[in-house]
Amino acid sequence: MSPPPILVFGATGSIGRRLVDLLRERGHAVRALARNPDRADLPEGVEVVRGDVLTGQGVEDALAGVRCAYYLVHSMGRGSGSADEFADRDRQAAELVGSAAAAAGVQRLVYLGGLEAEGADSEHLRSRREVAEILAGHVPGTVHARAAMVIGADSASFQMLEALVRRLPAMICPRWVDTRTQPIAMDDVVTALADLADHPDPPGEVQLGGAEVITYLEMMERMAKALDRRPPVVVRVPVLSPRLSSYWVTLITPVELGLVQPLVDGLSAEMVVTTPPPEGINAHPMGFDDAVAAALA
Repeated sequence: MSPPPILVFGATGSIGRRLVDLLRERGHAVRALARNPDRADLPEGVEVVRGDVLTGQGVEDALAGVRCAYYLVHSMGRGSGSADEFADRDRQAAELVGSAAAAAGVQRLVYLGGLEAEGADSEHLRSRREVAEILAGHVPGTVHARAAMVIGADSASFQMLEALVRRLPAMICPRWVDTRTQPIAMDDVVTALADLADHPDPPGEVQLGGAEVITYLEMMERMAKALDRRPPVVVRVPVLSPRLSSYWVTLITPVELGLVQPLVDGLSAEMVVTTPPPEGINAHPMGFDDAVAAALA
């Protein structure tokens, strides 16, 4: 008998597409759930099931015979609605997928969330953490992979950073410019996720970060160097709400306001690995400069 397929929820996203490609390269049979299979544009050989995690359409069929699945879905930041509405949608989808996965006998469910310090006051990050808890409540083999800012060409966080440095010779910033973070290259995130499919016994939480811990201000300075531009002059102000920050970031960058707001909301929280991942997972991550060079290329 052929091995069971690996199911990817969110296969058409920036990380999901790359993960599907890598799993296929490694010889895995891959299945994907897509609301519109005709527009999914997934590689040949990937089995695509029509469905929607919010309505439940196709979820049971997609999970049939699956032992390992990836949940790379989150609704916050896109379209209209408040943060509470986005969180409600994510909660609803997680409950539906989690219960269906348990009924189907899924043994490992890998979820990609955010890497934040304990007590971080961010609705976006709290929602990500809640989704992980819901999934783990249904599937004991859930692995919560938590990543810091992802450095990739189509990562919204990276697009924000690049546009700010390209377009602003000076900027007024709140204290979050001095927040420490551990940005990670897109390829390193995708490789770590793929490795979790074959890991014999991963822990319930896997923290993923790059080779360096740096501040957002240092990232802007080093991004400027990569772009062969003069670093922006930064004027710190003691108070600048996330909402106001989001408005000016939206004016300067190509990222839509609905996605900028939850990202900016999380900038005050440190995203630093405190527990190293298990042996063989993200063992040799790229440094920031190499990750930026790969993204710009």
